[in-house]
Amino acid sequence: MPSVVLANDHGAVDLAVIFADYLKKIGYEVNHLGVKTNDSVDYPDMAKEACDEYKKGGYEFGILLCGTGIGISISANKIDGIRCALPQNSYAAAMARRHNNANFIAFGGRINYSEDPVEMLDAFIEAAFEGDRHQRRVDKIMALEQSC
Repeated sequence: MPSVVLANDHGAVDLAVIFADYLKKIGYEVNHLGVKTNDSVDYPDMAKEACDEYKKGGYEFGILLCGTGIGISISANKIDGIRCALPQNSYAAAMARRHNNANFIAFGGRINYSEDPVEMLDAFIEAAFEGDRHQRRVDKIMALEQSC
């Protein structure tokens, strides 16, 4: 059974439940590290916890959620080895995997998306990394972590 790590702050409790339930329904094991109440937590802490867990191995990908998805995705992208996408639609979600080999996807619990976020997540799940010229670009992205 494929596994996913999921973390959220207080700004995306409802969306986290929707994603966790959906993923379980389609056959994923979900390690939900996020909060289940509206009590305030800091999204950088949630990003770090999820990314550290992901890097232990055994996960297909990770999902991060905060009010907008912006802060938690920025936080995740500061962590060595993480490529977290913040898609605005299904096309961007699929391309995050196909061209950028994203290992995390982020969403905002307070965002009114033009598409159902579950459909966007599906597009991400169904896409596969195309490699070839895109691998060269991913390698360059990852090299940026070492250049600063």
